Amino acid sequence: MRRVTIHDVAQKAGVSLATVDRVLNKRPGVRKATIEKVETAVRDLNYTPDVFAANLAKKRSYRLHFLIPNGPNAFMEDLTREAIAHAQTLERERVSVHIEPIDAFDGHKVTGTLAILDKSVCDGVAVVAPAFPEVRAAIDRLQDRGVHVVTLVSDHPASSRLHFVGIDNLAAGRVAGRLLGRFLPREPAKIGFVAGSLGLRDHADRYTGCTQILEAEFPHLEILKVREGRDDNAKNKDIVDRLLAEHPDLAGLYNIGAGNRGVISAIDTAGRGHGLTFVGHELTPYTREALISGTMDALIAQDPGHEIRSAIRVLKALCDGVPIVEGQERIGIDIFLKDNLPTLD
Repeated sequence: MRRVTIHDVAQKAGVSLATVDRVLNKRPGVRKATIEKVETAVRDLNYTPDVFAANLAKKRSYRLHFLIPNGPNAFMEDLTREAIAHAQTLERERVSVHIEPIDAFDGHKVTGTLAILDKSVCDGVAVVAPAFPEVRAAIDRLQDRGVHVVTLVSDHPASSRLHFVGIDNLAAGRVAGRLLGRFLPREPAKIGFVAGSLGLRDHADRYTGCTQILEAEFPHLEILKVREGRDDNAKNKDIVDRLLAEHPDLAGLYNIGAGNRGVISAIDTAGRGHGLTFVGHELTPYTREALISGTMDALIAQDPGHEIRSAIRVLKALCDGVPIVEGQERIGIDIFLKDNLPTLD
């Protein structure tokens, strides 16, 4: 079926294209009876405006800023690469994407970056937002300045952000807890935890979800105190080195955030690759190899390309004042074992 156009609406209502345009854009100078005829034609034909075509005609542009953590975080590097690559495909849609590196563990610096943005610089912002009060206030002020804000990967629901693009991290943590509980034998054992920081909402939610499942359904497993390594490979290696030395009977390990290279190195150095159940996050070259070798047992992942495309679609919809297609923007949780790894491009 062909798309219903403004020409069809004008023909059915018996008015000119200019009149339909004035009614659709709520401009003055049209009699009430004429407005009713146009609105009836719109309803009867189930007409929806072609926002893309209209924006091209108006030379509408979108200036989007992505605030993505820097540093040796392989998933965030993937996210940045996806943003750069996708931006190159959007030129005909007059979308410009600027990537601003941030330190997600430094709330003051993230706040400062948000504070200098306004409508003169950008129309929309996607930010990996640490859950600090000053960041919430900065998001709220940016919204007040007329810039649409969505959170990416890590949410800040207490803020006035308009949408979150990412997985359900509480559910992801529950998945991790169930994997650990089912992989380990039904006997007392210890589970270690490594996080970037529980000050990040995604890490806090994953930790909560995981411990909820372990405490409720696998009470024979002892939950050790979570240790924070700021997603740094060297710090994570030192943490896991100490964890294995202090608990030689450690049976399970959950790395809640990034820094998997350090965790993998510590496990392999200790010769524990096949005697320790290790669950982590995000599919990278390092976690792929660890799954294949047996150092890692299961991986919980999200699609960085989907998240970037979703954030751009959501920000464009907010700029245009049109509905967000919730089903299209739902980010799925992937679970990988060595047996179902996707093939490399």
